[in-house]
Amino acid sequence: MLKRPLAAAAALVLLAGLSACSDDDEPTSARDTSDQSSEQPTNPDGADCVYEEDGAPAAKEVDLPADQAAYDGEVAMTISLSAGDVDVTLDAGAAPCTVNSFTSLAAQGYFDDTVCHRLTTGPFLQVLQCGDPSASGSGGPGYSFADELTGDETYGAGTLAMANAGPDTNGSQFFIVYGDSQLDPAYTVFGSVDPATLGVVQDIADEGVEGGYEDGPPASPVTIEGMTVN
Repeated sequence: MLKRPLAAAAALVLLAGLSACSDDDEPTSARDTSDQSSEQPTNPDGADCVYEEDGAPAAKEVDLPADQAAYDGEVAMTISLSAGDVDVTLDAGAAPCTVNSFTSLAAQGYFDDTVCHRLTTGPFLQVLQCGDPSASGSGGPGYSFADELTGDETYGAGTLAMANAGPDTNGSQFFIVYGDSQLDPAYTVFGSVDPATLGVVQDIADEGVEGGYEDGPPASPVTIEGMTVN
């Protein structure tokens, strides 16, 4: 069950509520990635990345991303929501391994037909959270990877960032910031939303949270229909 914090405490509980559970005691070697979709390019000169199985069952079966980042610059992508298309620019220069994981999952159809399970509408925290096929708030891809942080991150409207359950516990859950949010620089920023399409997420927020709370499932269900690298 999602916690429904008071507005003043919303930023404090983001850490606990935005990510898959993991078991850091059981890392294993990478799974075979030979069956990955051809939509994910290979790049022998890409940044070195490490992805470790985290001991938790995958919410939807996928292969581990390649251990070299597929991209090294800006990557244009469209996230097709049931509410409309959201155009984003991924920053593989700042977060190559995060972008590599995100595009790998997208290429494998991991995000397709999944529910964005959390919306926050408080004065300190305004985000739409997606990326958990179980829609429970604790699901993930069965692997985790390290943060890519500078310590100077801010979370203004249009920020695309990873959810986590503590340092270096990134999986598949991510959030779109639709209004300036007050967060510690503990969440990897890996892209931004085109201002022309941020209104799609803001319109979702205008519909409110189920039950009239400030934190919980969107009142109007939101589904990711697919993701496309442009």
